[in-house]
Amino acid sequence: MTHHGQHLALAQAYDGITGVVSGLDDTGLQRPTRCRGWLVADLLFHVLCDAQRALVALASPAQGPPDVDDVSYWRAFPADGDGDGDGGRHAWWARRSAAAFDRPSAIVGLWADTAPAAVRAAAAADPDGCVTTQGHVLRVPDLLATLTTEAVVHHLDLLLDLPDAPLPGALATRVALSTMDGLLSDDAVRPGGWSDAEYLLKATGRLPLTDRDELELGEVAGWFPLLG
Repeated sequence: MTHHGQHLALAQAYDGITGVVSGLDDTGLQRPTRCRGWLVADLLFHVLCDAQRALVALASPAQGPPDVDDVSYWRAFPADGDGDGDGGRHAWWARRSAAAFDRPSAIVGLWADTAPAAVRAAAAADPDGCVTTQGHVLRVPDLLATLTTEAVVHHLDLLLDLPDAPLPGALATRVALSTMDGLLSDDAVRPGGWSDAEYLLKATGRLPLTDRDELELGEVAGWFPLLG
């Protein structure tokens, strides 16, 4: 996908999250999500931190060459299903940080200011340049793809107790699916009966594999979850 396409996908991913949370009152923002222990407001704060990280990264050009791309970047972040380690510590920090706001809707206001700024910075970035984030150097389009993938997965996380909210947009979802396909490897394919959302949720450990899934996947089932 071109840099322009990656920029549009990120814009769609962030707009999708805004569409989910913008109509919620403080009670709605305290509904549960698929992320263990996190309410909607907690998870939104986590994604807000991603948008802030995007702004920093896009203003932090690196010499290159890149050491990871939009797929290999995720291999540095193994699944943390038991809640221990760095993932567990970050989850606790995010919950406490979100709780420090006077009211959950204040996080929505900060998100509404920050997400569009990150998208504008993405549009203005040098598509041939490299940036640094999380201790890695990436090409700008690859950075945007990682941000889009995370936003799409967390959009699905937000929907656990909000079944009437819209799914992520098609362009953003395509980027997330491409990431999972890359992690799955070239010679393995997802079961044909999976919807896009089901694939993303199972690939990230949000939904368990069924017996039929394991039969269809064969030895590939042992690779799941592809990322946490």
